[in-house]
Amino acid sequence: MNDIKSMTGFGRFEVSEDNRKVTVEIKAVNHRYLEVNARMPKKLNFFDASIRNLLKNYIQRGKVDLFITYEDTSDSNVNVSYHPEIAKEYYSYLKQMSEEFGLEMDVRVSTLSRFPEILTLDEVEIDEEGIWKILEKAVSGACEQFVESRIREGINLRNDLIGKLDTMLGHVSYIEERSPKIISEYKSGLIEKVTEMLGNSSIDENRIVTEVTIFADKVCVDEELVRLRSHVEAVKNTLIEGGSIGRKLDFLAQEMNREANTILSKSTDLEISNRGIELKTEIEKVREQIQNIE
Repeated sequence: MNDIKSMTGFGRFEVSEDNRKVTVEIKAVNHRYLEVNARMPKKLNFFDASIRNLLKNYIQRGKVDLFITYEDTSDSNVNVSYHPEIAKEYYSYLKQMSEEFGLEMDVRVSTLSRFPEILTLDEVEIDEEGIWKILEKAVSGACEQFVESRIREGINLRNDLIGKLDTMLGHVSYIEERSPKIISEYKSGLIEKVTEMLGNSSIDENRIVTEVTIFADKVCVDEELVRLRSHVEAVKNTLIEGGSIGRKLDFLAQEMNREANTILSKSTDLEISNRGIELKTEIEKVREQIQNIE
């Protein structure tokens, strides 16, 4: 038996290394395809494609919200550079101006340092490899927790669905047992009515047989019951086999609903109609829960 996964889940993981801290949260709800909405600092946008490819190793279907926070606690992300050659040129020209105009040479270090290009701030080159190392670890850790939560929910879904399917099989068995009785009841009722109408006159047995045959053909649901039972068993077996089975189960649920509709449309018996309605109700519950299976 392989695990089945719910499409609803949550995972969170935090990694702190080399003055960096990354926190990743993942949550998801059911969706026909895989749709990822990622929110992260602009600094990490470079890794967007790599993150999405990593997620595909853990998630096949679902509407996924991914939240990433990033902290860099290193002393500084920039370097201060001093350019003495430029400072010498500035100082030389200032001294020349002082001599030419007979002005006091009042240059201070704080004044000189403010001239362009003497002191510059250079952003430290981003350590892409180092950031991806910690980011990959955090995303993978959150994904693993996320998958575990999906498996736990998937187990609950499987058990609940199998219970509903067994209930449906009970309704099918009842209709199978009840259907032949309808024919005999119809025949008895028909003979009674004809006898009342004709009195002591003889009853045309062939005509009775013909009418009963026509009625039986109209209300016969043997084929629908066989197919419905087969679909229910197929869903149970698929749940037991496990894996990524959501799309297959959705198709089988549609087929079950089709057969139940036909049974209801053919029914002239209140008890069978009631069971047919119960079948439809259970199938609808199953269809809703199947939407949550990956």
